[in-house]
Amino acid sequence: MRNIHKTLLIFTLFTLTLHGQNQNKVAEKYQILPFGSIKPTGWLKTQMQKDVDGFVGNLDKLVPDLINDPIYSTGRLHKNSTVKDLGNNKEGDAEGSEQYKWWNSETQSNWWDGYIRNVILLNDKAGLKKVEQYVQKVLKSQDEDGYIGIYDKELRYNFNSENGELWSKATMYRGLLAYYEYSKDKKVWNALVKAVDNVMINYPIGKSSPFESGKAFNGGVSHGLTFTDVLDKMYQITGNIKYADYALFLFLDFSKTYQSEKDVQLNNILNPNYKLQSHGVHTYEHLRPLIVAAYASNNSELQKALEIYIRRIEQATTLTGGAIGDEWIAERTADATHTGYEYCSLHELLDSYTVLLQKQGNPKTAEIIETIFYNAAQGSRNPNHSCIAYLKTDNSFEMMGTKNGEVEPNRNQTRYKYSPAHQDVAVCCNPNAGRITPYFIEKSWLKENENMLVNVLLMPNSVETKIQNQFIKIETITEYPYENTFTFKISNPNFVQPIIKIRKPAWASKVITNESYVLENDFIVIDRKFGNEDKIQIEFKTEIQIKEDANQEKYFSYGALFYAKPIEAIEQRGKSYFTHFDDLTYKPININRFEFIEDNQATFNNGQIILKAKNKTTNQLENITLIPFGKTILRQVSF
Repeated sequence: MRNIHKTLLIFTLFTLTLHGQNQNKVAEKYQILPFGSIKPTGWLKTQMQKDVDGFVGNLDKLVPDLINDPIYSTGRLHKNSTVKDLGNNKEGDAEGSEQYKWWNSETQSNWWDGYIRNVILLNDKAGLKKVEQYVQKVLKSQDEDGYIGIYDKELRYNFNSENGELWSKATMYRGLLAYYEYSKDKKVWNALVKAVDNVMINYPIGKSSPFESGKAFNGGVSHGLTFTDVLDKMYQITGNIKYADYALFLFLDFSKTYQSEKDVQLNNILNPNYKLQSHGVHTYEHLRPLIVAAYASNNSELQKALEIYIRRIEQATTLTGGAIGDEWIAERTADATHTGYEYCSLHELLDSYTVLLQKQGNPKTAEIIETIFYNAAQGSRNPNHSCIAYLKTDNSFEMMGTKNGEVEPNRNQTRYKYSPAHQDVAVCCNPNAGRITPYFIEKSWLKENENMLVNVLLMPNSVETKIQNQFIKIETITEYPYENTFTFKISNPNFVQPIIKIRKPAWASKVITNESYVLENDFIVIDRKFGNEDKIQIEFKTEIQIKEDANQEKYFSYGALFYAKPIEAIEQRGKSYFTHFDDLTYKPININRFEFIEDNQATFNNGQIILKAKNKTTNQLENITLIPFGKTILRQVSF
């Protein structure tokens, strides 16, 4: 009976969308500022510049065959196209080889998306010239009917098996949209409108099934559900409801077709016995289409499904923000030592939560986003070299290729290492590592209305926008999250009077400021006259917190950061791409592990936590020092 109810729900929503009767779009809490309105400053800008000077800006030189593959133009796929050699080992490949035909579109378009956003935010003149040349090449590749994609005319929109039609478009169009918002280039916008219309014409609502692809593995098809990213951004820019309606159509079609990555299908979400099991990256990126669908139609079952799905993801996520992605969730719950997370998963989940934050406005979501970025994501970067971990665990006792030395049957695991490319596995995590910081910055300031600016994510940055159609600039001067003091420097030449809201973190025990303010739903609301050059100063007080995960393991945090005991290691170099770009593994010098004691006498001093813990090898109590989780390579974070 329950399954009949769910089927009827999908049919009803489909019918409303088909006949254009979906007039119940849910109001969104905040408005997004155009990309490029918010730029990094301080340590965040310095880190981004190092990335552009490092693997983010040089991936096209590290793996040139992948980035320069003309798959969107002269090298479009046709019925006689063969599987490409991507330079990876293909070990443990149970998914089949068809995916390798479209993989280069993901690699290069996700890389370009991140590169475009980084050089825009850094105002990198040389990078911007490179981006302009790329954009012009894309525009030249567009067919008369608007098609921008990777298939020739015989194949496009005509599939009954694995393909990358929508996925290749989603990855490319996201970068083009960022470039348009920055440049306001009408040619780019017109090309995007025509390209998206081409999709909607060839996959018409109610008369096609974009996600029908047989009963075999279809990871590329499933990735294609994120085409809703493009539709949601088009809606944000234009306010045209047709984009939201089409996003709802895609989600419902996905829910009623066979999918190998099926966690987000509506029937599975509403099944109380279902547990997350799919490829982690799919599961976390698919939160966005669900959010967009839930806001496209004011349907109580979709709202309920969204709540359920978020709760399931929370159960699969460690306290540092690391959601299981090593690589399938496989009905597991998060574990500090035994479940790993993929860098792709970190980016996709963070991006999904930023969409939820913009639409829902819950400050708890902002806390989760900061936790992911400042802990799990920073903790998967190498603090000394330009490279990232493909897979990482909270407790990282070694990085020699395997998960803390665990042997996986029938798999030669190599993902637990640092690399500027990870070509032996797949060049997917490094492009996403280039995307995560710009996406994090993009939603840090939002508008609640034309008079109200809201600082939802705390970081050093600078925002320029208009209030009451007048220019205003606010620079956030801070070392956050390493310190908790803020100066908001306001340039207000036209003496506009905004209401400024600043999120008070949940961990803050006290707010110190000379401002008169009202605390509203964990936001500090400041409503006063602002001068030509003005400032707001705020400090958040906190103390050491001991948090417990589902396995009763204890984590130490202070402010937004978790702290871990670093483990001394021997650095070993593997494959060398060229100067300063190497694969790196880390072998621990000792294997001492420590146990939590109640009388730990933890104190915070000069950015470190000093405490007593029991050495499990010697059974002796020792003083140990914890440093920010994001500055470690090998570490113990749970006790």
